Amino acid sequence: MPPTLLDTFRVLASFSPPRQSLAAAPWKDYVDWAIANGLASLAAYNLEYRLAGGDAPEWARDRLLSVYQGTANDNVMKLVNFKRLVDDLEGRRIVLLGGASFADSLYPHVAFRPVIEISLLLPPGDVDGFAGFLSRGEFKPLDQSPPGAARSLTDGRTPIHLFGGILGPRFEAEDQALLDRALPLRVYGPSFFRLTAEDAVLTLCLEHARAGYDVPYLSFVDLRELLLGAPSLGGPYSKPLDVAAVRERSRALHLDRALYASCGVVAELFPETADTVRALQPELSHLVRPILDSLVVTPLGRLGRTHQLKGVEQVRRLLTGRSLPAA
Repeated sequence: MPPTLLDTFRVLASFSPPRQSLAAAPWKDYVDWAIANGLASLAAYNLEYRLAGGDAPEWARDRLLSVYQGTANDNVMKLVNFKRLVDDLEGRRIVLLGGASFADSLYPHVAFRPVIEISLLLPPGDVDGFAGFLSRGEFKPLDQSPPGAARSLTDGRTPIHLFGGILGPRFEAEDQALLDRALPLRVYGPSFFRLTAEDAVLTLCLEHARAGYDVPYLSFVDLRELLLGAPSLGGPYSKPLDVAAVRERSRALHLDRALYASCGVVAELFPETADTVRALQPELSHLVRPILDSLVVTPLGRLGRTHQLKGVEQVRRLLTGRSLPAA
């Protein structure tokens, strides 16, 4: 049988793809889908340098390779300029979040993972001061900020979003714990840190739930590598997850349904994560599990759908969101 969209995705999203022909892959569907989901750079590298072209059509290779080259240049420009800006900053505790952190901690090459923006977690009292520090350079306030961001600035090329907390109201102590547990990120200077792997897993699941799982599939590759312990690297995330810590923090943060759903999607997409996912997924009621499976896990684990029911993101957001006790 010819490779399906899911087969093609698995091969080209791997860090060690098996040598094979992809001549019969669904290229017309895959290329646009991969670009939209942030996967084109990694796919291009695999095709050109791991699979010797993979018998892919020339037009598909050219489109993916152009994205790879653009992503490599853009990432280097953004991250090098940011490093120059903050390298001498001392006496602060600033956590680099999301893609800017994952690009070099989970991926073998910084060009594999697009960095669209730079998001930072700071103590709430430091947000205005750091925004002022940025504004002394070329950074100016942005008119719009993503949900939860306290301040957003840009130099016209790189948006920087500042968060005084990412876990939401009533979780201020837990936000401080994220900062306290964070690991040094010395490449950006003495004031910079990244989340522990366990905290990165949970905040990524929270991000998925808040978005109603309307997220690029690149995010599930991020989660795959966190769950597997970044085996292609020798960095801060290259070790087994503390499963007990993830489960304990998930309960405390009321993220059990989001953890179950996000890990379930990753297991559907990447069978090699199944053992870790079984260990991580929390015990949910026999009523909740099949609903999450049917409305979140199974649909997202099956690629190739061109449309979905109106309002499905809102339903998924409600299903995987927090159910907090009364204050």
